[in-house]
Amino acid sequence: MEFDCKGRTVFAYTGGRRFDPGLPTLVFIHGGANDHSVWALQSRYFAHHGFGVLAVDLPGHGRTPGPALPTVEELGQWIVEVVDTLGVGGCALAGHSMGSLVAMEAAARLGARARQLALVGSTFPMRVSAELLEAARDNEPLAHRMIVGWSVSSYAQYPGNPGPGAWVRGGNLRLLQRQRPGVLHTDFNACNAYSRGLECAAAVSCPVLLLLATTDVMTPVRGGRAFARSFRDARVVEIPGSGHALMAEAPDAVLDGLRDFFVASPGR
Repeated sequence: MEFDCKGRTVFAYTGGRRFDPGLPTLVFIHGGANDHSVWALQSRYFAHHGFGVLAVDLPGHGRTPGPALPTVEELGQWIVEVVDTLGVGGCALAGHSMGSLVAMEAAARLGARARQLALVGSTFPMRVSAELLEAARDNEPLAHRMIVGWSVSSYAQYPGNPGPGAWVRGGNLRLLQRQRPGVLHTDFNACNAYSRGLECAAAVSCPVLLLLATTDVMTPVRGGRAFARSFRDARVVEIPGSGHALMAEAPDAVLDGLRDFFVASPGR
């Protein structure tokens, strides 16, 4: 659906159901140079199982007009403004990679209105190598190849991908290619510069899930485990054999982890 938020158009995928703010609301936030489509399976499931779903396109991404916001702090505040615009009281949030930082920032700003927080493929600090930042600025095709090479595990390069007919690496590449020029560097710079992680983690009072991939080289699992200790109420679930692009490589495992958390956790 499209709606106006402070004079700007926002697109959010609602999982094939009309969004109802009276239902428990679940906000999905994509990662850098991605869009709402990465949450296709998970957003549809929850929309058909009692939740009001908002899988947003962040400013400048997907179907939401730009420009892209340059900091995680601004993106977190934007999420707060979106839920306020739609009349949402309390909500749960799920974010992947850069989106996990945005979700945490939004949860800290929402306070008691944040019911649960799921961080997928997350760590803090979320440093980006100088070589990748330079390529994102000056040579996006090279940056895309670097990201795809690091985002999926070696298993996904061979026959037997989890979805028949799916090409995980090719799909990930096309997703990056269809974003607006310059968005990749803006997003990666925002991740690299973000410094409020521990402050926000201390301010988050709701239950937290860190859903990590054991072969993730972009946000390594050891960093996610350490980051989990920064929250007062966090648990870690590890998905074996997946790289950073968890929703593409291990969609059922991600859904299972989120379902167990959002449905069973008392924070709902």
